[in-house]
Amino acid sequence: MPALNDRDIDARLAALANWRRENDEIRKEFTFAEFRASMAFVNRVADLANAADHHPDIDIRYSRVLIALSTHSEGGITDKDFALAQQIEAAT
Repeated sequence: MPALNDRDIDARLAALANWRRENDEIRKEFTFAEFRASMAFVNRVADLANAADHHPDIDIRYSRVLIALSTHSEGGITDKDFALAQQIEAAT
């Protein structure tokens, strides 16, 4: 699955609320009421990532969770990243 070009990335980001591009990743920070809710969300993301065989970088800071997606094997952002981002959106 080849990396997407800038135009395609920008168009797809426009369809995802509050996701942004940073270098060769798409990222979003999610905020929850407390730590247990953050962890429950991370566990849902882990299940989605395992099913997709595509694993994000996850940074947990109490009530905030930062998700970063990139397809390292392709050297950039691919359809896989946007597919998983859409699934993560549905899991919130």
